[in-house]
Amino acid sequence: MTQALKVPVQKEPLVLSYMDRAGKIAIAQVADGFGMSKGQLAETAGLARETLYRVERSRAAKTQGRLREMLEIISRVTDWAGGKEQAMAWYRAQPIPAFGGRTAEALVKEGKASAVRDYLDHVAVGGFA
Repeated sequence: MTQALKVPVQKEPLVLSYMDRAGKIAIAQVADGFGMSKGQLAETAGLARETLYRVERSRAAKTQGRLREMLEIISRVTDWAGGKEQAMAWYRAQPIPAFGGRTAEALVKEGKASAVRDYLDHVAVGGFA
């Protein structure tokens, strides 16, 4: 008798767990999920505070893109950080030597989320930080 292979169940990406039915990131849900106010979430994502309080601005492509980048990066580090709260702490505070000690948060605010994702991919396959 052969033994069936056990395929690991893929967890839902963090970004998908915060999307509404229209495919937009649900800002109040993200803020609640990380124990933040909308103002704190805006600061973390590098957005003006009022952006997340105005429906039309919160649903704009730029706003949604920035939040998506933040959540994608946090999602990539959640497992090895020990949970999403610890991943958010890493995102906000951990200096990354390869980027001159800047944090993932600072890099995303500068529009360099793709560089952070590339860095995390490099580390994930055994590259040095």
